[in-house]
Amino acid sequence: MIFSGSNYVSLNRENNSKIILLPLGAIEQHGPHLAVSTDTDIVTAVAQEAERQLPDDVLLCPTLHVGSSHHHFAFGGTISVSPELYTQLLVEIVESFLKGGFTKIVLLNGHGGNITPAKQALAILSHRYDATINPTIALATYWELAGKVFAGESPMQSPALSHACEYETSLMLHLFPEKVWMHKVQRAARPESNGYIAWEDDEPYRGVVVVKQTEYISDNGCSGEPQLATPEKGKHLFDHAVNAVLQFLKSFKQWPEIKKLKS
Repeated sequence: MIFSGSNYVSLNRENNSKIILLPLGAIEQHGPHLAVSTDTDIVTAVAQEAERQLPDDVLLCPTLHVGSSHHHFAFGGTISVSPELYTQLLVEIVESFLKGGFTKIVLLNGHGGNITPAKQALAILSHRYDATINPTIALATYWELAGKVFAGESPMQSPALSHACEYETSLMLHLFPEKVWMHKVQRAARPESNGYIAWEDDEPYRGVVVVKQTEYISDNGCSGEPQLATPEKGKHLFDHAVNAVLQFLKSFKQWPEIKKLKS
């Protein structure tokens, strides 16, 4: 069975031509001003709107609320599983869909910490099933699909989405204002810029990665410029995120089977 809108739908051969859409969230601190459900709330709202507009093409799963968020443990409210366990969890969930005959699956991601273990899950699934079922399983992160809208384009005033920032705070003000406490907003202290590492949104990516726990890059668990957030910016971001996801899903639906090229 799979949740779709307000109903449960059987995973059977009559509807397995549809795209399985599995939103990936997280439960983790988002500074002093946002709910711990922020990542889950936003990606769920985007996925639900996509399903509402493409009911004949999409079967929407319940959001996987827990994510890989160990780096936030220094701040209260975080619930996390290890990257290794998260990878295994995604592998086994997707295998459930494959057993139902579904071969087009989209993991719609809403938390940056999920990206690396989710990519590893896709690598494992490809190794196991390309030669037999040959499914097409895609990982898509909503703000990356939306591109420059989440990278400093007007009306946004900060360079890019980070964490509990202008972008996420604006989205929550639009979608779930009851979960935002703007009177508690406080811009976090962050490490000194070194010209290579984007500790949050202050440097462009230059091919260098350093991983540090959140308490080393923020004194209150948020980043960016949350004080710049408005509901109007949130609506702008949400509409563009949904449109980007819709465009991708429509394209993904039409993708031909990716066939073996070497015998």
